[in-house]
Amino acid sequence: MTAATTSPTAVSAPAETAPSAGRRRAVFHPLTVESVRPLTADSIEVGFAVPAELAEAFDYRPGQHIALRMTLDGAEVRRSYSLCRAPAGTGAPGTLSVAIKRERGGAFSTWALEHLTAGDVIEVMSPDGHFTPHGRYDRPARFAAIAAGSGITPIMALIEHHLGERPDDTFDLVYSNRTAVDAMFIDELADLKDRYPARLALHHVLTRERRPADLFSGRLDEKRLEALLTRVLRPETVDEWFLCGPFELVERARAVLLRLGVEASAIRVELFSTGRDEHAGPKPPPVEVTPGEPVRTISFRLDGTSGTVTTPVSASETILAAALRTRGDVPFACAGGVCGTCRAVLRQGTVDMAQNHALEPDELERGLILTCQSVPTSDAVSVDWDA
Repeated sequence: MTAATTSPTAVSAPAETAPSAGRRRAVFHPLTVESVRPLTADSIEVGFAVPAELAEAFDYRPGQHIALRMTLDGAEVRRSYSLCRAPAGTGAPGTLSVAIKRERGGAFSTWALEHLTAGDVIEVMSPDGHFTPHGRYDRPARFAAIAAGSGITPIMALIEHHLGERPDDTFDLVYSNRTAVDAMFIDELADLKDRYPARLALHHVLTRERRPADLFSGRLDEKRLEALLTRVLRPETVDEWFLCGPFELVERARAVLLRLGVEASAIRVELFSTGRDEHAGPKPPPVEVTPGEPVRTISFRLDGTSGTVTTPVSASETILAAALRTRGDVPFACAGGVCGTCRAVLRQGTVDMAQNHALEPDELERGLILTCQSVPTSDAVSVDWDA
């Protein structure tokens, strides 16, 4: 994905909206935890067994993510995690693997690290996301990634898939961590390097531990990023870039790449956090319409059925929050404008979209919005989750 809008965006329904191409409806299915193994002191890899009858529902492309849903302390929680292993193959039953890192104050990640075991059952949403190569190459391609911390998870799937399935492709990875022991998948990366010594280049950067070269010791600020890119990676030779990690690092890396002449269309971005509490999900206060109070009318289509809900203008309620008051199965995961699970086509009306870290320019042109971030600004708004 290439979008990273941080200020409110006014969006109007296009005169004619083209249908989305082959979008799969996001649906939760109960899956059994097959394995839990430690990665670092604060992270684990969790494998979910996919039965044969759900193999098609859980087909995915490397770089995509899933959402997990469960109840903790009487409240529903949802978390979005990137798939960290290459897909088994189209329609093939296998395992979905995600890496969970303990978040400061994170109820779900803390519970998972302390209590999750093989045999547990968790609801898992079908894979989604655009953090995948957009080019179709009939020649050897070169990919590069800049990741920090748990941002390595989708990169692992991309590296494993492309080096395994396309024998002439190459991959460069700049991977930043505080110390070597904090690095997730460090052994797996070393194994991949041994397997593909001429096709995988690893550049570990440590912020709190000295490395033999000063270039790889310290924070990935703009100066160090530019030095790495110009001296080591040479952006003009890379077909596509993948940036994943904290918001500040991703935006910094993108800015440097653009300054060095990389086309925006060649940069893919995945955010795990924007620095806000986007993982909490929509928790609006109870909404009541006072007689005579100005309202917006939201109509929507979901799973072939239609619904309508009104929301007070004064509430500044998002379309997602309003729709959830009448349909509990409206799709969403992070509710922070990051994952894109809640996206829908705006058929009628206008909205203000507060954040957009998920939709690409072509999707915006087709009328897609993030319903978790979109507040109606016209009296009537219509959205279509089925498009």
